[in-house]
Amino acid sequence: MIFVTVGHELRFDRLIEGLDDWSLATGYQDIFAQVAELGDDGYRPKNFKWQSFLDPDSFKSNFDQADLIVAHAGMGTIITALTLKKPLLIMPRKGSLKETRNDHQIATAEQFSRRTGIYVAKDETELGATLDHLIANPPPKINEAASQFAEPQLIQAIRSFIYNGKPQELT
Repeated sequence: MIFVTVGHELRFDRLIEGLDDWSLATGYQDIFAQVAELGDDGYRPKNFKWQSFLDPDSFKSNFDQADLIVAHAGMGTIITALTLKKPLLIMPRKGSLKETRNDHQIATAEQFSRRTGIYVAKDETELGATLDHLIANPPPKINEAASQFAEPQLIQAIRSFIYNGKPQELT
């Protein structure tokens, strides 16, 4: 099952419509999406099941059952996927399209694309091909979960900055 989440604050019509088009073209329907509040003009998927909001237990249940997570490049989803060892396909929101305040998600996607188990579709034109590849070649099992806590080096660098007022080199 593919579980799709775009966060609970902002809808992400470009991702959802691209996924809906892919689902129609391929016939793949084992998809469930959390799409955020759509309002009157939001895109409503026609080819897979969805809800605007999931309570925390339902969200976790869908996340646990999924073989693949598809999401915006939000840190909450990325960290959850890494700690639960779930393969993740991210498509970043774009500031230029007013999907977010700036292009921080593009930078996040570029940074995390180097991690095992994280795949990136830069936009809706890459989404279908990336999904086709992941369905035909299921991602390998992620053996080691990321820690849900910050690395000790990062904590030390922040602590040093706070107390000394100078950035510290991460080792």
